[in-house]
Amino acid sequence: MDNPTESPQLNLPPTMSLQPLTPPSDHISRMINANHHQSPSRAIYSDRFIPSRSSSNFDLFNISQPSPNSPAVADSHKDDNSGTYTALLRAALFGPETPEKKDVLGPPSGRNIFRFKSETRRSLHSLSPFGFDDDVASGVSHSPVKAPRKVPRSPYKILDAPALQDDFYLNLVDWSSHNVLAVGLGNCVYLWNACSSKVTKLCDLGIDDSVCSVGWANRNTHLAVGTSHGKVQIWDASRCKRVRTMEGHRLRVGALAWSSSLLSSGSRDKSILQRDIRAQEDFVSKLSGHKSEVCGLKWSYDNRELASGGNDNRLFVWNQHSTQPVLKYCEHTAAVKAIAWSPHLHGLLASGGGTADRCIRFWNTTTNTHLSCMDTGSQVCNLVWSKNVNELVSTHGYSQNQIIVWRYPTMSKLATLTGHTFRVLYLAISPDGQTIVTGAGDETLRFWNVFPSPKSQNTDSEIGASSLGRTTIR
Repeated sequence: MDNPTESPQLNLPPTMSLQPLTPPSDHISRMINANHHQSPSRAIYSDRFIPSRSSSNFDLFNISQPSPNSPAVADSHKDDNSGTYTALLRAALFGPETPEKKDVLGPPSGRNIFRFKSETRRSLHSLSPFGFDDDVASGVSHSPVKAPRKVPRSPYKILDAPALQDDFYLNLVDWSSHNVLAVGLGNCVYLWNACSSKVTKLCDLGIDDSVCSVGWANRNTHLAVGTSHGKVQIWDASRCKRVRTMEGHRLRVGALAWSSSLLSSGSRDKSILQRDIRAQEDFVSKLSGHKSEVCGLKWSYDNRELASGGNDNRLFVWNQHSTQPVLKYCEHTAAVKAIAWSPHLHGLLASGGGTADRCIRFWNTTTNTHLSCMDTGSQVCNLVWSKNVNELVSTHGYSQNQIIVWRYPTMSKLATLTGHTFRVLYLAISPDGQTIVTGAGDETLRFWNVFPSPKSQNTDSEIGASSLGRTTIR
């Protein structure tokens, strides 16, 4: 049995010998005992980052005001480029050091740096990534800001329209997809070709009758004419020939609206008649609901919904097959003649009230909700949306007789146009969506360029190419 006190022996080859261990060197000892010995020439880094404050520029954020003899001030005098950069960055972050902003930029000592403060006014149209106003400190470069679109304040053409009635409940002007304007003057209907300026007398109803409404079919040359005797005549304007006469109303027909081959007519007898001009009958259905004269009618762009307004201060929405309104809006406090469907958003409907109301209201007929209301300050006579941009035009009566171009949905005014001396009762838009025509009891028709051209259209409108002139429509 081996002696346990003896050291174990190793079987080594004859060429190898066991050397006694030597004490470790100082370098190895320092590596082993790194926690107890620090290198005099090298800093030891750990996983915790402690920033160095020596290179921070607190003056940039007005956290402290170093003394003139401090190293930071001395360094800033030595390096002009650093000072310029600091000024530019300060202006970009906080805006110019105007008197009203000094309290924001430089809080007095002893107060919190971050505190509630009224928001400084910023430009909505700035393209700067910081979003401050255009008139910032000099030296700060900006991205180019798109200037607001300028709407000409004067009409480019005026037509005299003798005997154009000053009646709020009539609709005597309409512009066709073939660029022909129809106007009801007394007992006659006149056509004005916007390309050639040629005037044509379409019809004469006779001395005991008068024109109460006109409405072009959407895609062809058929024109509907509503009369004071409660009849609706269909005319082929290309041949100046009457196609048919339809009855059904007991009183005057002041509102017309087309939906493909379906024609809707609204009357003082409080009813709306749906007429299919392909059918032999004068009308295929009768819509009842209004308690007074129907003075506004508009089909939606998808031809699924019909909006009607009346002198009973009501706005109704009907579908293609209903004989009772599917939606009823009673918020207006005056007659609702002005009605317009948005071409940009399905189910968005705008309506305007008369003298006692003065408001433009917006509705979502898909969700049956009232979206917003804008008090215009005067009687709302007409509304029309732009097809090219998300804007709309309203015309007004008492007391300013103005035309307003609105940006939706902010309802900020792009332009206010004046010139008519009577209520602006009639409004139509050109087929290219750039020009509107307005009519008033002052017996004039005025043409205004208010909307931009479509993005795909690079040429000038044929309508707007005419020089300003004043002629008569008959």
